[in-house]
Amino acid sequence: MIVSAIAAVAENGVIGRNGDLPWHLPDDLKYFQRITKGHHVITGRKNYESIPPKYRPLKDRVNIVVSRNAAYEAPGALVVDALAAGLEIAQRANETEAFIIGGGQIYREALTMRLVDRLYLTIVHSAVEGDTHFPPLDPGEWREVDRTRHEADDRHAFAFSFVVMDRIG
Repeated sequence: MIVSAIAAVAENGVIGRNGDLPWHLPDDLKYFQRITKGHHVITGRKNYESIPPKYRPLKDRVNIVVSRNAAYEAPGALVVDALAAGLEIAQRANETEAFIIGGGQIYREALTMRLVDRLYLTIVHSAVEGDTHFPPLDPGEWREVDRTRHEADDRHAFAFSFVVMDRIG
């Protein structure tokens, strides 16, 4: 099973502000849906709660929420106490590619533990203010395998690039 992380990241590392995305990029949301559809998605509790209630759980995906609170309930989603437990559920289900979808703490844990094989990053070509950051990457550990640029337009305030990176070794 491939373990992937998917995130939209500003050039200064920001991924969130006040429990929400600091931008509105409809084509990025479509990309996220297309890439993760039909797969297991693993998220931290705070990130899960930042998803508007009408979209929770994310449809056409197995939603797994990581929470240290054993009594936490996420109707329609599975709740586990650790990232490893979520990955184990996906592995037992013969998942081909499981997605870690945030937030900052879950990304940090997954990258620190070297659990991530592939990154799907939407690089937002701007520095924005925010309170949640994607962990810095060691460029010696990752190889870019694909990049598609999207210019700013009437629906997208910022230019951005979809970048896929695979772990080296």
